[in-house]
Parts: sequence; C-alpha cells; structure tokens
Amino acid sequence: MSSQNGDFEDRNEAASEAGLSERRAQLNRKLDDRRVEEEKAARKSQSNSSGYAQAMKLSSEFIAGVLVGAGIGWVADQWFGTSPLGLIVFLLLGFAAGVLNVLRSAGVVEQPGETRPGETTVQKDKPEQN
Repeated sequence: MSSQNGDFEDRNEAASEAGLSERRAQLNRKLDDRRVEEEKAARKSQSNSSGYAQAMKLSSEFIAGVLVGAGIGWVADQWFGTSPLGLIVFLLLGFAAGVLNVLRSAGVVEQPGETRPGETTVQKDKPEQN
C-alpha cells in the first residue's frame, strides 16, 4: 500500500508542478502584455507633453514678435509724434517677424546661412583685379 501511495503522491507533485509552471507562464505573459501597454502609454503621454511644449514655444515666439513690434512702434510714435503710423508699421513688421520665427522653429524655413542636405551653394566668380 505504501508503494501505491508513493506513486500517487509523485503524480500529485508532478501535476501540481506542471500546474504551477503553467500558471507562472500565464502570469509572465500577462505581465509582458501589461509592460508593453504601459510603455505605449508612457510614450504617448511623453509625445503629448512634448507637443504641448512645442505649441507653447511656437505661440510665445509669435506673441513676442507682435508685442516687440507694437512696443517699438509705440515708442517711435512717442518720439517722432507720428501717432498711429509707427504703431501700424511696426506692428505689421512684428507680425511678419513672429510668423518667420514660428516657421523657423517648426523647421519649415531654414535658418540664415544653413543649407539643406545634398544642396550645394553656388558662389559667383568675382572678377580678378590686376
């Protein structure tokens, strides 16, 4: 009877170990899936926050250009006595400068003196002086 009990206990141990291994494998798969989901969520929130930062940067550059232009125009009007003309002219110049700064920051327009990859600059030959 003891030999039969030993075989039964061995089978129970083997079955319980197999069950534990299977449950452990299932938990590992669930953990891997959860890690992947958390990484995706972290990347998404990071890209959202960097998008917000980019939006704040672009809007502040535009607003700064307009405000500086308006300020210069107001000061010019006060000094020269040309009441609305300086403000209007410099406000428009500030608007144009703000738009240009936004386009440069967004990478649409190149910085002065930069060339695109693969693009060569052409220099005109200067006549030789004798």
